[in-house]
Amino acid sequence: MTCSRRALMFALAGGAGALVVAGSALYAQPQRPDIQPRPSPNTPDPDHPWGLAGHGGRPTDRKAIAIQNQAEVRADVERLYVLITELKEQVEKSDVNLTLPVSVVKKSHEIEKLAKHVKELAKG
Repeated sequence: MTCSRRALMFALAGGAGALVVAGSALYAQPQRPDIQPRPSPNTPDPDHPWGLAGHGGRPTDRKAIAIQNQAEVRADVERLYVLITELKEQVEKSDVNLTLPVSVVKKSHEIEKLAKHVKELAKG
């Protein structure tokens, strides 16, 4: 009888072990495939480092950069002069004691933005 009891104990222990392994396999979380992050649409394109169109790469020579900045400043100052003249004419035509026209406000914002751009270019 000892052989049958021993065999019964081994069979029960083996069955219990099998149930534990099978039970843990049922509750185990399935492995998800590796998720690759999508690149942001705002990341710079290495093929076009100076903008979306990739036109006119910036020169690396300091002299060339200074000359380009100077030309940009001159063009922006000319545009600024034209905008200020137009604003002056609009203000002279309108009655300043009443509410300012929207066009005057928009023009002044445009002048302010351009003036800031010229200031940044002048800084270098």
